[in-house]
Amino acid sequence: MAALTAHAGEKLQENAADGPLLEGKDISVTFGRGTEAFDAVRAASVTLYGGEAVGIVGESGSGKTTLARVLVGLQRPSAGEVWLEGERLYSAAAERRLPRSERWKTQMIFQDPYSSLNPRMRVWQAVAEAVQVWHNLPRAAARVEALRLLHTMGISDDQARQFPKSLSGGQRQRVSVARALAPGPKVLIADEPTSSIDQSAQAQLLNLLRHLQSERGLAIIFISHDLGLVRYLTSRVYVMQKGDIVEAGETQAVMEQPQHSYTQLLINSIPGR
Repeated sequence: MAALTAHAGEKLQENAADGPLLEGKDISVTFGRGTEAFDAVRAASVTLYGGEAVGIVGESGSGKTTLARVLVGLQRPSAGEVWLEGERLYSAAAERRLPRSERWKTQMIFQDPYSSLNPRMRVWQAVAEAVQVWHNLPRAAARVEALRLLHTMGISDDQARQFPKSLSGGQRQRVSVARALAPGPKVLIADEPTSSIDQSAQAQLLNLLRHLQSERGLAIIFISHDLGLVRYLTSRVYVMQKGDIVEAGETQAVMEQPQHSYTQLLINSIPGR
């Protein structure tokens, strides 16, 4: 993984000393009941420090997305609990879901940028809607802020006036990033954000995420089946197989000396390795 800037590295050390920003403790998720029960995630624990990029990697069906949905508050765990900034947000035993007052702190980028955007709303409207929801701004002020966010993501005014179908996959994904940034989150969870875009757009998006991490101090959980992409972006990685975390550690160490046979299989599958 390419080194972070010196400033970002120092900031990361400071945040690590303060303890985890986001923490999932012994998360389990079971779907169905009785003989139909299926364990999507089993006793998975994940930590994320401020300004850090962490990867969760595994093949389709390994439980990555389900774990991410628990961490962001979209899926209630069957067991375990989620902590943010040293306070317990919610748990399997709690009656309430993640409170609205805390939801802005953790946002998610979904795998398919087209289905996550309203096809009937122009690009700027999709982002302005999120701005209005989280900041209660008048429509005109929300539009100004939406355009500012879109410009930051490399989306022009002309593109902002288009409907999502008129943009490329990479452009739509950058719009999704702008929308996720509207609340001003501390954690961004990116769920397979490069899987539906071409290689050139993948590189642009990864560079954008690295910029957000190093320049804004945004903490990122990057989910992928591709260890090559995870190696580029993250400093630590969790490897999931069939609902279990089978290996975890510094990304470079895991890549160079994998301890689990499944991790070795993922590494050997990297194109051009």
